[in-house]
Amino acid sequence: MIDYQSLRFDYRRHADQDASTPAHHPVVIVGAGPVGLTLAIDLALRQVPVVLLDNDNTLSSGSRAICFAKRSLEVFDRLGCGDRMVDKGVSWSVGKVFFHDEQVYRFDLLPEPGHERPAFINLQQYYVEGYLVERAAALPLIDLRWNNKVTGIEPRDDGAMLTVETPEGNYQLAAGYVAACDGSRSNLRQLLGQEAKGRTFRDRFLIADITMDAPLPTERRFWFDPSFHPGQSVLLHKQADGMWRVDFQLGWDADPVEERKPENITPRVRALLDSIGFAEVQFQIGWASVYTFACQRMERFRHGRVLFAGDSAHGVSPFGARGANSGVQDADNLAWKLAAVLKGDAPDALLDSYAREREYAADENIRHSTRATDFITPKSDVSRLFRDAVLELTKRHAFARTLVNSGRLSVPAVLRDSPLNTADADAFKGAMVPGAAATDAPTVRADGSAGWLLRECHGQQFTALVFGEGGAAERSVEALKGGDRPLHIVRVQGTTPAGELATQRYDAQPGTVYLLRPDQHVCARWRQPTAANIRAAIDRALAKA
Repeated sequence: MIDYQSLRFDYRRHADQDASTPAHHPVVIVGAGPVGLTLAIDLALRQVPVVLLDNDNTLSSGSRAICFAKRSLEVFDRLGCGDRMVDKGVSWSVGKVFFHDEQVYRFDLLPEPGHERPAFINLQQYYVEGYLVERAAALPLIDLRWNNKVTGIEPRDDGAMLTVETPEGNYQLAAGYVAACDGSRSNLRQLLGQEAKGRTFRDRFLIADITMDAPLPTERRFWFDPSFHPGQSVLLHKQADGMWRVDFQLGWDADPVEERKPENITPRVRALLDSIGFAEVQFQIGWASVYTFACQRMERFRHGRVLFAGDSAHGVSPFGARGANSGVQDADNLAWKLAAVLKGDAPDALLDSYAREREYAADENIRHSTRATDFITPKSDVSRLFRDAVLELTKRHAFARTLVNSGRLSVPAVLRDSPLNTADADAFKGAMVPGAAATDAPTVRADGSAGWLLRECHGQQFTALVFGEGGAAERSVEALKGGDRPLHIVRVQGTTPAGELATQRYDAQPGTVYLLRPDQHVCARWRQPTAANIRAAIDRALAKA
């Protein structure tokens, strides 16, 4: 088994370093973390060559981001590495909330059947990065350069000039577009004189990765004010390789250096295990960190030909797993738009919609994250009294459970107000409104075999879902074929149990058509479209209208 935490990637001198004039590349991505790698792979699969620069030559250390949501897994499926992540990760959907030492309620994030992917997997970030690096290495259009640190950027009308530092000296690169995916301390953000604004929380948390063999169920456990850690909160998650992630709230006055010491971590973990009936279980500490956090974002994610994604653009608290997952969704949103612009299929203005949509999503994530943090870490006697009263009420009253906030877990933002959407002309029910990420369902492939709806959607172009059979469905198919743009058509038959579930989720009738963008967000839907309807909707989704 590969030890991804100990991998060291070789620096290699590139021919660009010896060029008499700076080499030009259509896209340069800065930062080979989960977001930069996802973007690079997505672009390469769309036949866009990418230079990916990283200032280090290692993967992340410690578990860091561990909760990867269903939507991120669906993106990774499209990139060709979702199966590995799900097979290695720990799948879960159930969470339990405790007040003191008593369970006050449980929740299920995916209570209905008929989805290929679980609500979440827990998988250490170094595995996710490792699998993405290996996928990138298999794609010849990705030029991944380790120990290449960007130390200067000069924006230009047609791109940007980058100064890159290497172990053998500096060189320059000309980029048509630059994607800044270089993390919360983004060097590119600083070089451009930009900043992320928001709220910093005066609290400290200890993360400890421990390995142990404890027969605990695979679920999320969150304690408010437990006896083993009074006055604070604790979060417990299971990861791959028999590793467990524990987050202990410490308070603002805690000494980060002291709290990271094994002799101070061990009693905390021991007390937790003793309290839940595992006094005999032995454990080892693998990695630990003390952190503070802020909920903040840049004012604008686009600055000319430089586009910011992931933690470089926005940051949230860890409660709700909205950091890495929102970054993956940034990359998912940006890749198809950048490819369309570079290929001449869309105007440069399409990239403005990237900023608008993902700024909206960042605001939503920050709002949820801030509310969760305020509930988990009350900063006044009144707010603590409110929180504790709510937790007491949850044992007997369902309404109170809607007020409990141990972290509203990551779901994709519904981009209702996106300028790329075509407004409904027909009446529909359900959640699959224009702007929503398409939901999965079982389906039957053209060859009669069982499959999954999102697997059938073509990530390289727009996809049209055509529901039902008979004359209405055939007329819709003919209208789709009458368009002048490449369009992938997926037939969803409603006469099978699998088709019935998809039909229900999409409130479909025979002839209903849903138009999906390449990132699988709904951009238009009709009961019976015309060829003109379809052409207009695609033009609008490409910022041509």
